[in-house]
Amino acid sequence: MRVDLAIVGGGPAGSAAAITAARAGMSVLLVDKATFPRDKCCGDGLTAEALRLGEGLGLDPSPIEGWQEVEDLVIHPPGGRSTRYPLPRGNGLYAAVVPRMQYDAALLDLARSAGAEVRDGHGLTGITVEGDAATLDVEGLGVVRASTVVAADGMWSPTRKLLGLASSGYRGEWQAFRQYVADVGPAAADLHVWFEPDLLPGYAWSFPLPDGRANVGFGVLRGGRVAVGDTGRIWDGLMERPAIRAVLGDTARTDGRRSAWPIPARVDAAVLDHGPVLFVGDAASATDALTGEGIGQALQTGILAAEAALSGGTAVEVATLYRRTVRQELLADHRMSVALQGMLARPTGARMALWVTGLAPWTRRNFARWLFEDYPRALLATPRRWRRGSLSAPGAYASRD
Repeated sequence: MRVDLAIVGGGPAGSAAAITAARAGMSVLLVDKATFPRDKCCGDGLTAEALRLGEGLGLDPSPIEGWQEVEDLVIHPPGGRSTRYPLPRGNGLYAAVVPRMQYDAALLDLARSAGAEVRDGHGLTGITVEGDAATLDVEGLGVVRASTVVAADGMWSPTRKLLGLASSGYRGEWQAFRQYVADVGPAAADLHVWFEPDLLPGYAWSFPLPDGRANVGFGVLRGGRVAVGDTGRIWDGLMERPAIRAVLGDTARTDGRRSAWPIPARVDAAVLDHGPVLFVGDAASATDALTGEGIGQALQTGILAAEAALSGGTAVEVATLYRRTVRQELLADHRMSVALQGMLARPTGARMALWVTGLAPWTRRNFARWLFEDYPRALLATPRRWRRGSLSAPGAYASRD
């Protein structure tokens, strides 16, 4: 089999690349060793950026089971008073929560409808780079020849390993833990974030889902204040912390198993390409270093990889274009997020920073928009991205309102 674009991995990054390329007329094959729908350990939150990119790809949220729109964020600072941060009303959607089992499957269905050939349940077993093309060995399909390969296969990318590019001992910058919870109280209908002193610069969360359910968890910076060996103890007592129990309610109960996953957040140091192979999403370590959010970055890098492949030219030219656009779009924001980690590393700094954001309705509204990636993290520090309406753009799906 020969295709223009082969994609390894059926998550948001791989689907975004497949949709973009197939709609432009490329022959696209997407393979994934998992069979969809499949669960993916995640906080399940969608930022304004992720929502807009999904809308641009043609994703319709109305039939997606478990889709929950979010209007307010409640932040609980360390030892301080909780503050409600409203997102804009009546001009589109700025935040949502949806289980990855349903979200990823919906995107993959969109890739199929765009014309991509999707073969889930077929894993990559080998890859060889030969000049301007690559040869892939795919379980159950045999040999596939592709002009460009998009590796969208996650934190421990099999493609990267097969090419001899894996970093020995690398476990990501963050470690996160998730538990679905049922029968939550009415307060859990909002999105809550707790900056608990012992988790800084990490945080705990409760993200609302329909039918009295929530996604509850916490994330910690690897090498930070929390030793990875202590996370089990923290996990055991997380829901019994008074501030968290007050939101979840006395009837809240765990639903399903606990899950944990590493979060790679070093796009500034990641190898983004190798010959005709382009790495995207978690395989490119493209998550936000401040929050650990990665769906928006996955969609963006997948789209950028497909656009680079569509530009034509040699493998070197395609890779150079992709590498340049990723750096342009993500590098300044990554550096801003890393710098802000230091501010949130101690309770005093976190309290002061959050106090400033909660001073007035304007600061609360705009901090919520900034946190949910309504505009780039480092927009004010990158004049080349200044455009009219950058700070007042409508949310996603504004035409529905």
